[in-house]
Formats: sequence, C-alpha cells, structure tokens
Amino acid sequence: MNNKRSNRREEQDDGMIEKTIDINRVAKVVKGGRRFNFTALVVVGDGNGRVGIGYGKAAEVPEAIRKAGERARRSMVDVPVLDGTVPHFVTGKFASSNVVLRPASPGTGVIAGAKVGAILDAAGYSNVLTKIIGSNNANNVVKAVMNALTQLESPDMYAARLGRKADEFLDNYSVGSRVWGTADTDSANA
Repeated sequence: MNNKRSNRREEQDDGMIEKTIDINRVAKVVKGGRRFNFTALVVVGDGNGRVGIGYGKAAEVPEAIRKAGERARRSMVDVPVLDGTVPHFVTGKFASSNVVLRPASPGTGVIAGAKVGAILDAAGYSNVLTKIIGSNNANNVVKAVMNALTQLESPDMYAARLGRKADEFLDNYSVGSRVWGTADTDSANA
C-alpha cells in the first residue's frame, strides 16, 4: 500500500529529518474474519552525517509511524560525508538486495529511487549515484543501504588505519577524477 505522500520530509521539533519510506497493511485471519495491522518503515537523520532506520507495527498508521521513528532515533549511526558525497565506491548487501553507492561530482544531485534517496537525504548527502541490484523489497533495500553506509570510511579514518596523515593523499583529491578516471585540467596542462 504505497502512496505518494509516504515519502514526505518532515522536520521534527528536535531538528531531525523524519521520512516515512513504506507503510504496509498486514492481515491476520482469525475466527470471524480478518484483523488488520499496519507496519511503517521510517528513516531519521540530522542532515549532517547521522542517520537511523526504524520499523514499527501497530493497529493504527500514526502509531506505527511514531514507534518506527522512536526506534530509528535509537539506532542512529554516524556516516562520513565528504563534500556532499560518499567518500568512495561501496556496495551494501542484505538478503538478495545489493545497493551500489558511488561518489558524484558537485551539481549531480542524488540519483536514486525513493527508498535509497530518502536515506541519503536524511544523512545529508547531496551528490550520489546509486543502483539497486536484485530484490527491491523496501525492508531489504533499506538494510542494504545502511550496510553500505556503515562500510564507508572518511579520509581521516582511512589515514588512521594506514598509520599516515590524511594530507598526504588528499592534496590532489577530486571527486570528478575519482569517479570518472579523468585528470584535472590543471594537472593535465602542467
């Protein structure tokens, strides 16, 4: 039961961005008929590198969304944002869903479907290329995106892991050359 209003961006009073990704109606067959409940999948982020997802179930839609939002706030993780994009190419996997996140040059925007785009927007990314490979089940895709985001390393984290300084390899860093394999025009003319 997907409706176009379900992916609205809402600023909460605590400064968090809350988006409803998916609402589903589930039925339990009992003596005398069916009993309906609702599930909600919600993403919460601060737009500055913190994001979390939550899943809530209740007899009413608003209550399911509220529960999912609370769970999302409790499960928030920090993700690196470098110039509005992901620091490097990464693939996230969950069940039969694979999600590819790829850095993009400034001005590209978030090229993603509604589910992936909602998470990236809440996390604070503004230029990312994405692709869902395999199943596009909402729950699996969301968990695959979170798997990909937790695999990301900022340049400082990478430098610490190598035992070097981030300045050594960030001097000539350019998202365009990194993504497309082209050299900057300044270094090509020199």
